Amino acid sequence: MVMAAVLSENVSLEDFIACPADDMEWVDGQISEKNGMTAKHSLIQSKLDYSWRSYKISSGQGGEVYTEVPCRTDRRVRRPDVAYLTAELVAEYGDVPTLPQSPPLIAEIVSPTDIAEEIFLKAQEYLDSGCLEVWIVFPESRWIMIVTQTQKLSFNLGSIISTQLVLVGFSVAVDELLA
Repeated sequence: MVMAAVLSENVSLEDFIACPADDMEWVDGQISEKNGMTAKHSLIQSKLDYSWRSYKISSGQGGEVYTEVPCRTDRRVRRPDVAYLTAELVAEYGDVPTLPQSPPLIAEIVSPTDIAEEIFLKAQEYLDSGCLEVWIVFPESRWIMIVTQTQKLSFNLGSIISTQLVLVGFSVAVDELLA
């Protein structure tokens, strides 16, 4: 997850959904640029993308893994760092410029400029908009939290982390993603 700098005001949600700008989110009628990404953030994003993508292929579950895909939440358009869509959702929404809901599995990577309360509010926003499972990755403290509607789990170095509800059977060593 990265902080967003407000760039413009009064852009309709419909206009933004039809043509989402790269590296931008639509928040409360304003287009905001995502910033604060570090090299470590980018590397973890790449490792998660690769891990989820490799597993969905080897397990035969299908679907797609995306980075920075625009998706509609209950009141905003967000760009999760990494997201997995099931094969059914890819068939239904694969060609739209902005997904009409949150993907079922999302990872947000915390940046040094992020504010803790905003991170957890964003995770809840995803869960309220169709997401089933959010991974919140803390690169500096080197732990990962999984949040669902019913549980919050945390994992640190030395742990094996597994998906809870989506991409069934996936697991990876936290060290592989964060060390």
